[in-house]
Amino acid sequence: MNIIRKNPNRPGSTASGQQPDASRRIFLQGLVAGGVMSALGLNPARALAADGQPAANVLRGTEFDLVIEEMPVNFTGQPRPAMTINGSIPGPTLRWREGDVVTLRVTNRLKVSTSLHWHGIILPFEMDGVPGLTYAGIAPGTTFTYRFRVQQSGTYWYHSHSGFQEQNAVYGAIVIDPANADRVAYDRDHVVMLNDWSDASPDFIFNRLKTADGYYNYVKPDLMDLIRQSEKMGFGAAIEDRLMWDRMRMSPRDLLDVTGATYTYLMNGSTPAADWTALFRPGEKIRLRFINGSSMSYFDVRIPGLKMTVVAADGQDVHPVTVDEFRIGVAETFDVIVEPASDQAYCVFAQALDRSGYARGTLTPHTDLRAPVPPMDPVPTLTMADMGMDMSGMDMSGMDMSGMDMGGMDMGGMNRHGQPMNGMAMGDQKSMAGMAGMNHDQSAHPGMASMNMGGQSKQGMAMDQPKPMSGMGGMNHDHNAHPGMADMDMSGQSKQGMAMGAQKPMSGMAGMDQEASMHQPMPHNPMDLPGLHNRQLKDGMLKIDWHPETEHGVGVGMKAQQVSMSLNDPGAGLRNNGRRVLTYGDLRGIDGPISPREPERGIELHLTGNMERYIWGFNGVSYRDATPVELKYGETVRVVLINDTMMNHPIHLHGMWSELENDRGEYLARKHTLSVAPGHAISYRVHANAIGRWAYHCHLLYHMNAGMFREVRVV
Repeated sequence: MNIIRKNPNRPGSTASGQQPDASRRIFLQGLVAGGVMSALGLNPARALAADGQPAANVLRGTEFDLVIEEMPVNFTGQPRPAMTINGSIPGPTLRWREGDVVTLRVTNRLKVSTSLHWHGIILPFEMDGVPGLTYAGIAPGTTFTYRFRVQQSGTYWYHSHSGFQEQNAVYGAIVIDPANADRVAYDRDHVVMLNDWSDASPDFIFNRLKTADGYYNYVKPDLMDLIRQSEKMGFGAAIEDRLMWDRMRMSPRDLLDVTGATYTYLMNGSTPAADWTALFRPGEKIRLRFINGSSMSYFDVRIPGLKMTVVAADGQDVHPVTVDEFRIGVAETFDVIVEPASDQAYCVFAQALDRSGYARGTLTPHTDLRAPVPPMDPVPTLTMADMGMDMSGMDMSGMDMSGMDMGGMDMGGMNRHGQPMNGMAMGDQKSMAGMAGMNHDQSAHPGMASMNMGGQSKQGMAMDQPKPMSGMGGMNHDHNAHPGMADMDMSGQSKQGMAMGAQKPMSGMAGMDQEASMHQPMPHNPMDLPGLHNRQLKDGMLKIDWHPETEHGVGVGMKAQQVSMSLNDPGAGLRNNGRRVLTYGDLRGIDGPISPREPERGIELHLTGNMERYIWGFNGVSYRDATPVELKYGETVRVVLINDTMMNHPIHLHGMWSELENDRGEYLARKHTLSVAPGHAISYRVHANAIGRWAYHCHLLYHMNAGMFREVRVV
């Protein structure tokens, strides 16, 4: 049975007036009856059997034997080869205990070399599992033994680091129980692993990305979108906006490189139609361990009817914060507590960022009880402001700017394929008076003469802007206009959230009192460090007046001129949606920084790329031409990542924690993967406490293989 179909009536496939034309979308729901290798008696990972007991696909202890081999799978009605671990997708969940020494014997039964990397795990670099850096890989027909002491607890995952094998399903979850009592109280837990599967080979996908820009983008704006846009901003402004995107050879809906056009989204190895299911008893506290183990997909996760209290990020405990929704980047993990009190089913809904499909599962008290699948949200449409680009040339008369996030906006200029777009620099607050900083050259920006922003809403704009911006008197600073910002006082949230876990001892909470110190004013500019070049940071906006000399040529499609370092933007498609959405600004790690030492120096890296040629790198340099980033053992550095592209990038450092900071240089939380949105920069500390050669890369699989990869050496 082939269920690849075009069905405008499928739940989540349409939203009249907002979703793309259903006839242009191909959405893979997958097989209904658990299509993974069913003919061979093999199954995707299950949460609970019908009697509510844990499923068998969990391995516990200190000794593990894992076998990687090729097996046939069938998610969509078309049999395809996959690379499985112990015959399942995902591979078995590994349950470890903090403090134990684990031994993992990995046998390769493939015809090619393979590897396993333990994502987010602190270990000796020889055990990290990156071919070419830490070892040679695992040759066909051989077994490699990993052995290391587990130094942490929480939710992590493992995956191949060889070629595109991750896309072929070589991945699984890791859950590490703490050595002492858990800080978080819960009655049962479930891993919720999100993945993207394609019947096409990864090599085919990569080839299409290299040769046909936008090959998988089926949601490009059409005539109906132009009509709807005209209703909001006026016909002239809509046309100008469309022409500007065309001149830049970009699409305002270029959200993900690989989409539901070829992907079937999986939840614990189950297609949406197969509906992964987990049981609960009303009144229980359920810990859901979300892992984004996909190759290229960001997901927006919610459970209609249930609040989610985030208690851990990337395996590390955080002060609880209650939300309706969160965005999870590739390779990130979030643990949440839900408390279903009613005797009803709930849909665990994870829609792709570009709304081209979703993964879903069901929490239910009875195996025969199901919840309705909610419709997908409208496809986000990026604005020039979202992209930090020049809005000059737009006739903005009557334009409704509500919902536009101008934080991080590069209004100062853009160079796209040699097309200078010099325009206004809105980040220069003084220059905003009367728009003095604008380029009023009529030939360059014919529509700006009639620009009238008076009376327009400031929704989504730099919300931490303390000073009035002349000419923007009509902006709406009402908190109601910014629902996601209403509860930013974390102290209140912490107390409320921690009450959930109060049934068990809350040992190790000493770090909670660090909140007070977090909010102490910083006596200096955190960007004022040797090694950092762009230091004009004001009110969360960083003016970019320096780019590396290497940031030129065909590998660089655009350069930011001003970016936001605010962490309070939930991202395109989630702003002002009526739901409380998690942001990085909400995260407060319970454990403090690794080292009390302030960073002695900085490392500034620009995330660069060329969408048309599909070349990615740091500072305009692809991995094959790059030299390692060197750290001195024991030092603490501040890393600043500036996103010069129009894509999100989840950046992962192996072997050491990336300690997230806010725009004042204050420690927030430990992460192993940090997502950097377009038009944004992010800073974090790295305490170089692990000698060795470590991988450092974008965790979008095809970005990594196209050059966005570096070696970090700690010597």
